Amino acid sequence: MKNVLLLFGLLLLACPNSMAQFKKDPILNLQSEDLKFLNWGYYLGFNQYDFQFEYKNDIGQDVLVDKSVGFNVGLIGEMRINEFLDVRFEPGLLYTARNLGFPGFTSQVDAIREVKSTYIRFPLLLKASAKRFGNWKPFITGGVYTSMNLGSKEDSLDDNSSGEFRMKKNVYGYELGFGIDIYTEYFKFSPSIRGVFALTDELIRDNDPNSPWTGNIDAMRTRGFFINFTFE
Repeated sequence: MKNVLLLFGLLLLACPNSMAQFKKDPILNLQSEDLKFLNWGYYLGFNQYDFQFEYKNDIGQDVLVDKSVGFNVGLIGEMRINEFLDVRFEPGLLYTARNLGFPGFTSQVDAIREVKSTYIRFPLLLKASAKRFGNWKPFITGGVYTSMNLGSKEDSLDDNSSGEFRMKKNVYGYELGFGIDIYTEYFKFSPSIRGVFALTDELIRDNDPNSPWTGNIDAMRTRGFFINFTFE
């Protein structure tokens, strides 16, 4: 996580004329940018996904999650409501990987499950912005999303006894975030940090109700964060 935040800061500093936007009386760029009823753009970014587990019985042995950094890419469609509010649709593609460590096993083959996921996401968000200060403007954003996990293995007949960890294909949740719009000479650059929280249980249980992998899990939900860099 520290490395991702460091990269976030370096990219912000590397943005063309980024520091110049925070001067007391800068030359105003893209003065009509926020007057458009419809606006378009794209984003690139990084993510780190985790799982939140809930258990049927508290036996003191939790599933361990080894997280890694993935990437995001997508498009933006924005509709202006007024000076401070916009509705945004941000469909995108996301890749992430997690390793799960299950307790109670002596063999690594049984204890470790690698979960690679490719999500197609469809977030519908409300963006609330502050008043523009020179060439920058802070904002917060939040909304709901639905996504399809292309690596879910939901239709597989095999389960963990055969080395197959299965998840549900469709996921629903919400996301919250904050960021800054920076108005450069040629485009609007918007770094932001987002928190993502699934509302639905994503786990498909093993065929055996007493499975040592899934028998004690009451719910498994994705949570994570994004660092996105938007260009409009």
